[in-house]
Amino acid sequence: YEETTGINVNYPQPYPVPEHGLKPDGKGMNPPPYMGQPAPVNNPVTVQTVYVQQPVVFYDRPVQMCCPSCNQMIVTRLSYDSGALTWLSCGGLCLLGCIAGCCLIPFCIDALKDVDHTCPNCNTLVGSYKRL
Repeated sequence: YEETTGINVNYPQPYPVPEHGLKPDGKGMNPPPYMGQPAPVNNPVTVQTVYVQQPVVFYDRPVQMCCPSCNQMIVTRLSYDSGALTWLSCGGLCLLGCIAGCCLIPFCIDALKDVDHTCPNCNTLVGSYKRL
């Protein structure tokens, strides 16, 4: 029974038994390092988080944003200035015959004027919206 199961048999093995960590051909599991190449060095990895602020698009409505001058969260204050659309509207009304003062109506309508956005804290101009 002992001979068939191989328990407590002190007979020589018909083939060589490899040592622990070696392949049957006798070579090691890990190859030796190459000559002339430095050993790999584990450098620490530095992680930097960058926050990218989306560009603010200005229209004819107040915008909530971070002021680039005072770095505060603000809602912009609007001011209206006569721009190209205002003057073209005035000239168009003059060509239609509205010369008795009616051609000045575009200067009273904010929807025809350019819009400047300013910071309510530091009064810095943060953006503009040009109608034309």
